Amino acid sequence: MADEDEAQLERIFKRFDTNGDGQISSTELGEALKTLGSVSPEEVQRMMAKLDTNGDGFISYQEYMDFCKANRGLMRDVAKIL
Repeated sequence: MADEDEAQLERIFKRFDTNGDGQISSTELGEALKTLGSVSPEEVQRMMAKLDTNGDGFISYQEYMDFCKANRGLMRDVAKIL
């Protein structure tokens, strides 16, 4: 992954991590997704389940990056919106 792509992905992560603690909670994810359109609490929980691979209730930067690498097209679309 190019440095420019990583910088953009890091910017997106920080936009979702509103309290700056280095992880994304379900509340932060839900709030960020509202900017992308209407989402239900069930959709947020499904996304959390998919992204939170260690099951601790938060999306770490590494979990986020793993998801981004596996879903590059989706992340390019998100980057255009954010």
